[in-house]
Amino acid sequence: MITLVSRLPLYWAFRRFGWPKLYPFSLVLSVSYRCNSRCRTCGVWRRSADDMTLDEWQRVFRHLGRAPFYLTFTGGEPYLRPDFAELVIAAYEECRPAVITIPTNGLLSERIAAATARICAACPGSEIGLNLSLDGLGEEHDRIRGVPGNWERALATWQLLKALQPEHPNLVLSVHTVISRFNVERFGEIYAGLQALEPDSYITEVAEERVELDTVGWEITPPAEAYAPVADFLSAEARCRTARGLARFTLAFRAQYYQLARRVLREQRQVIPCTAGWASGHIAPDGDVWTCCVRAQLVGNLRQTGYDLAPIWFGEEMARLRRSIAAGECACPMANASYANMLLHPPTLTRVAWEVLR
Repeated sequence: MITLVSRLPLYWAFRRFGWPKLYPFSLVLSVSYRCNSRCRTCGVWRRSADDMTLDEWQRVFRHLGRAPFYLTFTGGEPYLRPDFAELVIAAYEECRPAVITIPTNGLLSERIAAATARICAACPGSEIGLNLSLDGLGEEHDRIRGVPGNWERALATWQLLKALQPEHPNLVLSVHTVISRFNVERFGEIYAGLQALEPDSYITEVAEERVELDTVGWEITPPAEAYAPVADFLSAEARCRTARGLARFTLAFRAQYYQLARRVLREQRQVIPCTAGWASGHIAPDGDVWTCCVRAQLVGNLRQTGYDLAPIWFGEEMARLRRSIAAGECACPMANASYANMLLHPPTLTRVAWEVLR
């Protein structure tokens, strides 16, 4: 973490002056669009792509080197790839990220547990954050996720993952809820029920109309007035929890994020400057490079550059898209990009530091 903090002024300069040229410290890697869920808040399973092979991803990681601090492996359902564990391990061997995050729907219990154990054992220097997606309780979750029996299968996966923790202390288990118009009114009950699982961490994200997820026009985002009390509740919960070390900073950032998301929904603008395209980015399954998955606007393909991100990340098309982002031509509460944005926003950093110190 200290290494990342020491690099933040360089990212401020990169966004303001275009120099020094830096790779993103936070990258989302979509390894496949294939998914065994049929969620009411996501249509990514309807997309198709010529997925990059393990060898291709290894070449991408080799070019990235030690730049990434935070890697997120997502899909679709990432564990549907039979070589998923090898893919994550390859990233660790080349990049040595401090944090690796993996969201899952929990449907493939035995495969998820076995692959996660392999990843944790082979990546001892990284915190492995496994996020189990639960958007409701019991049959409500099944209806939102479009799979009968999803709840029970997800709970079975959770128990298998819990059993791994004594042997793998770098495994952090989180429950992740997508807050949408389908569950926002019952969020208090859902939150209380999910706490019985005793997750190491509980995180939420707002359902959005994203190009990547093929949800534009679906009207899945909760109304700003309905989300506001949820945001206040989550911020208060984050401030009340006791934690030590890095976890204290994480909770302080979450308390700030929920208020940021609340304002973005209400004001429909970039409340703080977006740094997607500078500090964070996204690579699609076929090697397409985006600043983020909300716009999912193509700026280049890694297969056309020998799997080297540099010609794309520092190219003119990316520079043009950065100008659009800097001009505030888009706004969203996407969590992954928002945390990078907050790290690079001095007033937010000040508030986080105050929360931690008090």
